[in-house]
Amino acid sequence: MTKREIAAVLEEIAFLLELKGENPFKVKAYETGARVIESLPEEPAVLVQKGLLRNVKGIGQTLEGTVTELVTTGRSTVHQELKASFPASLLDMAAIPGLGPKKLKAIYEQLGVSSVGELEYACVENRLVGLPGFGAKTQEKILAGIRQFKRHQGFHLYANVIEEAESILAAVRGTPGVVCADHADEIRRRLEVVQSIVVVVAGGEPLDLVEALASVPDVTQVNVESEMNRITARSPQSLPVVVMLVDRANYGWELLKATGNAEHVEALTQRLVSRGVSLRGESEEAIYAAAGLPFIPPELREGHGEIELAESGRLPVLLEPGQIQGVFHTHTIYSDGSATLEQMVGATRTLGYRYIGISDHSQSAFYANGLKEDRVRAQHAEIAAVQKKFPDVRIFKGIEADILADGAMDYSDEVLVTFDFVIASVHSRFNLSEEDQTRRICRALANPYVTMLGHSTGRLLLSRDGYRVDMKQVLDAAASHGKIVEINANPHRLDLDWRLCGYAKEKGVKFSINPDAHSTDGLGDVPFGVNVARKGGVTAQDVVNTLPAEAMAARLQAMRP
Repeated sequence: MTKREIAAVLEEIAFLLELKGENPFKVKAYETGARVIESLPEEPAVLVQKGLLRNVKGIGQTLEGTVTELVTTGRSTVHQELKASFPASLLDMAAIPGLGPKKLKAIYEQLGVSSVGELEYACVENRLVGLPGFGAKTQEKILAGIRQFKRHQGFHLYANVIEEAESILAAVRGTPGVVCADHADEIRRRLEVVQSIVVVVAGGEPLDLVEALASVPDVTQVNVESEMNRITARSPQSLPVVVMLVDRANYGWELLKATGNAEHVEALTQRLVSRGVSLRGESEEAIYAAAGLPFIPPELREGHGEIELAESGRLPVLLEPGQIQGVFHTHTIYSDGSATLEQMVGATRTLGYRYIGISDHSQSAFYANGLKEDRVRAQHAEIAAVQKKFPDVRIFKGIEADILADGAMDYSDEVLVTFDFVIASVHSRFNLSEEDQTRRICRALANPYVTMLGHSTGRLLLSRDGYRVDMKQVLDAAASHGKIVEINANPHRLDLDWRLCGYAKEKGVKFSINPDAHSTDGLGDVPFGVNVARKGGVTAQDVVNTLPAEAMAARLQAMRP
């Protein structure tokens, strides 16, 4: 098991212990353990093998045993026993936004409610209002959370499933007789959330492919349909898996159809039919050529005018991951990061980047150990010292400054002027009206010391909708004031949404692909931000952190008042 998978199990153990009413210190130990494991510089299996897990701060004897069991068996006895002590449907309720273990425990024990459906009915019947610690507003929020949960049911973050999707594809490609195989559907188009794993394959015998799929760890329910041209299964996270067996001579057309989306395929089909071209083809390139078009990258196939762009020769040359030269929006132990400044810079060098922008939280972010002015000065002094140790990685002094309710920045101009760059972000007052939220952000963008706008809608995919804001007005303001707009690469955010990139480009807005890294591992999220950029038709010229270090420094200097 990977450290992320182990951390997820530890988090669920903590949740179940709290639900059971266990000692809060025991709950806290598992919560802390989850954070520690996820922030390790190497996989737990390495530490277990070397007998060094116990030496890690925050890992006691009990946690050592649990993690070792997970590493060696893929299961935890404690976890399994806790899960068995509650109805399985009760755990589904834990995914409802705003419903923590204390409230869930009260609902379960006092109302006997143990499923999402029962809970929704209880809210409709106004039964939660009478519970101690609840009220009409709490009930209303829970009902809204249920509706959000239902909207997102069956969806998974792309970043959470790509690893198992690649394992499945590798198994298919390794099957004797297979000539070619590729991802299709949502994963190939790199959507931010996906519902299934679809693979198109030419060559190979159906029963051999069944055997190959069944050999992938934790893939279950492998079945071949009666026509022997379609195999279904369930991935380790229970996503539906579909493997489509097609003729080699028609592989391109079948892959194109399975990739989608429906609007793109329909428009291309009509174009081919109007030209009297057969709907067949060994390669996608040949099919697009028959339609009089250049190859259209899968990320762009969303029915958003990509065929018209291709026809007129205006198809963008999309950004590539290797074109990113450095990263901004990174956190350290000065605020809520888990790595030291030196560790973050070292990891940046290991990944091949030429610069890093350190941007811990500002003083109002008390929940994230935000930096008061004296700690800003201390960090700047440490940056100067660390810079001498890493002459090949340029360190830019920055801050992620809270946008206050009135749109002001979280520091005076006298402090803001000491930074090389300032990321302005909303971290509070999400419930403002659209008009007030828009005015707030636009005022922040007018501040001469602000360099870029961070996670512009505040959304958390599958768990929190973005706040109400007129993004076109915000992007207009960014363009007017010459500000950079972040494409936040954290897989839970991926914000700016790719659907808004085209409008931003039209206005002349430049982007920065930022990992919002709170650990050294978080620096590895940049490719997810590149996916967003590619879906939005963004080129290397549209992205500031494709610039070399010296050019980036000059760019930041030119943006200062």
